[in-house]
Amino acid sequence: MALDSMRGMMDRARAGGYAVGYFEAWDSYSLEAVLEAAEAEQAPVILGFGCMMADGAWLDAGGVEMLAGLGLPLAHRARVPVALLLNEAHTLEQARRGLDAGFNAVMMDRSAWAWDRAVREIAELVAYARTRGASVEAELGRLPDAVAEGIDDSAAALTDPEQAAEFAHLTGIDCLAVSVGNVHLLTSGYAPVDLDHLEAIHRRVGLPLVMHGGTSFPPQAVPRALAGGVAKFNVGTILKKRFLDAIRGRVAVWPAGVDPHQVLGSHKDTDLLNTGKTAMAAEVRRLIKLYGGSGKA
Repeated sequence: MALDSMRGMMDRARAGGYAVGYFEAWDSYSLEAVLEAAEAEQAPVILGFGCMMADGAWLDAGGVEMLAGLGLPLAHRARVPVALLLNEAHTLEQARRGLDAGFNAVMMDRSAWAWDRAVREIAELVAYARTRGASVEAELGRLPDAVAEGIDDSAAALTDPEQAAEFAHLTGIDCLAVSVGNVHLLTSGYAPVDLDHLEAIHRRVGLPLVMHGGTSFPPQAVPRALAGGVAKFNVGTILKKRFLDAIRGRVAVWPAGVDPHQVLGSHKDTDLLNTGKTAMAAEVRRLIKLYGGSGKA
């Protein structure tokens, strides 16, 4: 199946009263977990990889192309609509290389940049993406980060509705990620999101809105978020946690003398990484149902 437009997927989600999930992967097992869950739910899905936690030098030395090489074959054999996203690229060059390598959607993290630079480089990326039929996501405002001591909101900033409308107009982006109290990297509990503020952004910005830090987003707030313009949830932290917890549980009960060829890279039931994959797929299915995407393929 050909890649679907991320913008088109989000427009259909808004019209249908649901959100599409971007469930962040980091290798072939996690990517397969996402697609298998989406196919089981008959849901459209955004496949892809994140750059936020990846080493910049590795990405610059060919990592972007390696990720595309993992993602494209799986995306093309999908039985549900999929887009392939390079999320939170560190630089304009990485985002361009992602498009050249075959990603049909990119997001560049500009949350710490000055306004003029952000507008200039995002607009440049949009122009580049248009020549390839690709979608561009950007973020305005800055999410707090979860840290060992709690929540670090020292650099956080809520998305300003008026500024967001101007940013969307000047850059020509396809969708906007917003900061309304949602938190990056939260491993337990939920963030106190400001849904009134989300609705104020929605009234000013005529684009699909994106909720990063999906792990932190309260489940009971999802229906109102959908009504408030959110058409995409980004989820990463809880997926890695489910994957890792499953592997830890498996290793804890291993007998002595395990055959390394059977438990690493065999892709059989004995494969340790398949244990993580199964647990992650179950979590993705739960979230697809929460966002209302089941049966929408």
